[in-house]
Amino acid sequence: MEEEEEPLRYSAEILEPAIEGTLNVLRSCKRSPSLKRVILTSSSSTLRVRDDFDSNIPLDESSWSSVELCERLQIWYALSKTLAEKAAWEFCNGNGIDLITVLPSFVIGPSLSPDLSSTTSDVLGLLTGESEKFHWHGRMGYVHIDDVALCHILFYEDETAGGRYLCSSIVLDNDELASFLSQRYPSLPVPKRFEQLKRPYYEFDTSRLERLGFKFKPIQEMFDDCIASLVEQGHLSSFSLAIN
Repeated sequence: MEEEEEPLRYSAEILEPAIEGTLNVLRSCKRSPSLKRVILTSSSSTLRVRDDFDSNIPLDESSWSSVELCERLQIWYALSKTLAEKAAWEFCNGNGIDLITVLPSFVIGPSLSPDLSSTTSDVLGLLTGESEKFHWHGRMGYVHIDDVALCHILFYEDETAGGRYLCSSIVLDNDELASFLSQRYPSLPVPKRFEQLKRPYYEFDTSRLERLGFKFKPIQEMFDDCIASLVEQGHLSSFSLAIN
């Protein structure tokens, strides 16, 4: 009985708020006569949860995550983002609203809030040797939080922009990320390697965004800024930190 009830619970707690919350904002936008464009922050998870793509061809904005696969594997976050973005496109296309969606990958960088978000908590765990949560991320795209903000501004200002835009600087396996972190921050107890997960290899094609003149910050800057923020907020000790 509990297994049967779990999808219903997640539907009520995650899926419905994501979809209806998005549509409620868009309904309000529709009532504004001065509205020219809506920029919606979606997620790269809306295009990469698939089992039918060629791993030799980088994923781009034409790709959509499989709703059936998300439901079967109970990947609720990706499912909520996918259904919410699809609902946004249907609403905006039907109501003449100029919509642009931004699809960020895993966001890294400084945090404005002293409270740890789930993303920052996972990163802090990785940097302090508590890597169980991060293990499940597997292969992942990464992007600096400044780049996510800057591309939103770009889309507000560039009249030629339109459609979906993948926002990601680099894609790495956990082992590649761990190798980079342990070399750059040798004093931190970053794990040397992770157990490999059976997940498809993929890369991202971000040429749509780059053709607008956008340049991404490198992963070194992402984690330097993230770690500096964690130290400043007291989540990470500066005495144990050295950067190569």
